[in-house]
Amino acid sequence: MSVEGIWDLSVATPIGTIDAVVELREDGSGITGSAHGAGQEVPLTEVSLTGDRLSWKQAVTRPMRLNLVFAVTVDGSTMSGTSRAGRLPASKVSGVRRADAPGAGRRP
Repeated sequence: MSVEGIWDLSVATPIGTIDAVVELREDGSGITGSAHGAGQEVPLTEVSLTGDRLSWKQAVTRPMRLNLVFAVTVDGSTMSGTSRAGRLPASKVSGVRRADAPGAGRRP
């Protein structure tokens, strides 16, 4: 399964919905990426794909300083799951791969 591409994400947090763009790239050594949103760009760390389960970590400074852990399930060009910041309640995550992005339309 390929997760490569540009993904439009919505994260439903206790302070409101946050929209972000995640770019994922695959190479021979694994998956790398970055996230853009709230006026900042941050690298993704510890990106892991096992079957249809994708996870990663990222540190943000806006709207507040948080270390986020994402765990989503990928189904073709959609993803859904959660994001967790420390002991805060998990936030619901949903995403759609852009149709013009690499990997779009691929099925497992």
